[in-house]
Amino acid sequence: MKKLNIVYEDKYLLIINKPAKVLTIATNKGNEHNLYSEVYDYLHKKNQKVFIVNRLDKDTSGLVVFAKSEEIKSLMQDNWNEVIRKYYAIVEGQIKSEGEVESYLKETKTLLTYSTKDKSGKYAKTIYKPINSNKKYTLLIINILTGRKNQIRVHMQDINHPIVGDKKYGSNTNPINRMCLHAYYLKFIHPKTKDLIELSIDLPKEFEKLGFNLK
Repeated sequence: MKKLNIVYEDKYLLIINKPAKVLTIATNKGNEHNLYSEVYDYLHKKNQKVFIVNRLDKDTSGLVVFAKSEEIKSLMQDNWNEVIRKYYAIVEGQIKSEGEVESYLKETKTLLTYSTKDKSGKYAKTIYKPINSNKKYTLLIINILTGRKNQIRVHMQDINHPIVGDKKYGSNTNPINRMCLHAYYLKFIHPKTKDLIELSIDLPKEFEKLGFNLK
């Protein structure tokens, strides 16, 4: 991975734009390259500690929040449902109007997440809004009201518009060799300063190859 793409930093928080195909943190399988180790090295040189606040899937790019103390990590995570989180997603097919998906999510023994009406699962709600489309794909802004594992990916499959490049959840295409999901927006009250923090990053350049450019 190239130099850390730091979007925001103060003495309490560090927020990074994570590339696609990089783990947020190492798995049990071994020492595969991951964002946490990069951030650890960066902050260790400054004699600062690091704690993960949120995670993104390996194939999802975008904003990942790290805290510099356990107190700040806890404050952020305890109020995480108050954080406004938005994603860009390119999905297969054309979506003409906005909508929402609600379900309960469960996981199989092979770690595949799926929707159910069974309330013993974890409740999840996703709101989506199309902002552009062409003959093959639609670019959506997605707002998640719950932060469940693989939530967006499952919900897009549920409406028969899987995320481009997401073979695990129904996509048949992978034209730019990555999953087209990008966590681009965060808005929250700073746990210490109480300032309103609002961060937004650009659509990934490779998404332009599919005909989408917001500039």
